[in-house]
Amino acid sequence: MKTLLPIAALVASLFLPACLVQAGDAKEELKELVGQIQTKLKAGKNSPKDLAENFAQFDKLIAAHKGEKTDDVAQMVMMKAMLYIQVLDDEKQGLPILTQLKKDFPGTRPAMAVDRILEGLEKQRASKDIQRKLAVGSKFPDFEEQDVTGKPLSIARFKGKVVLVDFWATWCGPCIGELPNVLSAYEKYHGKGFEIVGISLDSDRAKLEKFTTDRKMTWPQYFDGKGWQNKLAGIYGVNSIPATYLLDGEGKIIGKNLRGEALEEAVAKALKK
Repeated sequence: MKTLLPIAALVASLFLPACLVQAGDAKEELKELVGQIQTKLKAGKNSPKDLAENFAQFDKLIAAHKGEKTDDVAQMVMMKAMLYIQVLDDEKQGLPILTQLKKDFPGTRPAMAVDRILEGLEKQRASKDIQRKLAVGSKFPDFEEQDVTGKPLSIARFKGKVVLVDFWATWCGPCIGELPNVLSAYEKYHGKGFEIVGISLDSDRAKLEKFTTDRKMTWPQYFDGKGWQNKLAGIYGVNSIPATYLLDGEGKIIGKNLRGEALEEAVAKALKK
């Protein structure tokens, strides 16, 4: 699991019964349908065929409550749209539903969330476009910044070294879970030419510095205090963390998001070349 950009968390919350704020039959009907969908998704049943019956149920419920301009009914429409967009990756079907929701249910909470969701989806599309260009075998675009101590920081400064570019944060559980593997690889191969460049999505400098000191993370860290709005995270299309790129001595990408033993193996192989 990764820690996701806030839009993903927002969208995920739309599938939770806790977000239903009004009482009534519509709420109970929707809660039951959401439970059915969650059960399917947990079982890996997430294809259009798997969910066809559920889409039909959405249509039936929405028709049954036609004319009710409540949060609950608007939520039904919202969930149908997001099921297309986030689960089936089908914006062609989902986006028109969101647009219609905003028009048909003015003043409801789901309608007021539409613009924020559309903005987040646009950012996700831009991130995916950038990530596609950062494929294994391509050159990792360099940057000229300063690390948390004020020293110059760039990939070019490590020319001839194998470099792991690590987007992470102290508040990211999966990042911390992977940290022992990163530390192990660094301790084992740093003396042989392995470097790490951390790019922290933290907003608290003191917390970051204490954490890296306590964990003996001696490699440089880029920090601008902007969290998910981190400058370099935006440039490289990062929308979930941890996100890592392993680079060879010429700055070419030789691995992405390597975990555990796979990281050490890739570093060892690269250093032998």
